[in-house]
Amino acid sequence: MKFSAPIFQLKRRAKLLARSNNMPLHKALDEVARREGFERWSLLSSQPTTVRLPEKLLDQTEAGDLLLLAGRPGQGKTRLGLQLLLAAARDGRRAALFTLEYTQAQAREIILKLEEGAAGRGEAVDIVTSDDISADFIIRHLAGAAAGTVAVIDYLQLLDQQRTKPPLSEQVLSLRDFARQSGIVLAFLAQIDRSFDPDTKKMPDVDDIRLPNQLNLRLFSKACFLHAGEESLQVVA
Repeated sequence: MKFSAPIFQLKRRAKLLARSNNMPLHKALDEVARREGFERWSLLSSQPTTVRLPEKLLDQTEAGDLLLLAGRPGQGKTRLGLQLLLAAARDGRRAALFTLEYTQAQAREIILKLEEGAAGRGEAVDIVTSDDISADFIIRHLAGAAAGTVAVIDYLQLLDQQRTKPPLSEQVLSLRDFARQSGIVLAFLAQIDRSFDPDTKKMPDVDDIRLPNQLNLRLFSKACFLHAGEESLQVVA
């Protein structure tokens, strides 16, 4: 079933409609559903759709979420992170990439190639490249950003690579508290340990995250694992 917009954008329309007309959200959802040809929202939301993974992820995130996007090299976690930012930009949200891997020119080139007709949205993504990227750096940069802003950190295991930076556990705790207070969604690209064996387990999970330094992974609220063209969405916390 193809709608006039992805589910998360239809929900956004309903929220705007509810605010502008001072009506309950469930009535606004039903009104949006009627415009799409359904009697009520529950019938619309139960329909099979062709919603892509980035839009599905954005639809399932909540203000203040810490999200893991994890996979072995070449499984598409970087692509997914950038597509998530484009989905956020299309939804009118602020979108920011903090990368310790790419130059600004490299990241911008990849994002523009992923636009898929979303003209101008790739240019709206804020790309931050600095060896100083850390929890404090990210918090300062996003200070004052609106709730619902989406930021992708590329990547988790590099945050404390420099000895001058706080331990990874302290940084993630600070970012978790900041996300909850601000309503910003933070997504971390993360590596899967080499010990993961697809012959014994079809998909990686939280236990397979590569952790060179101690970190309580229960600080994260959700996770998306990628392997062999498949994905697994999980609630962590």
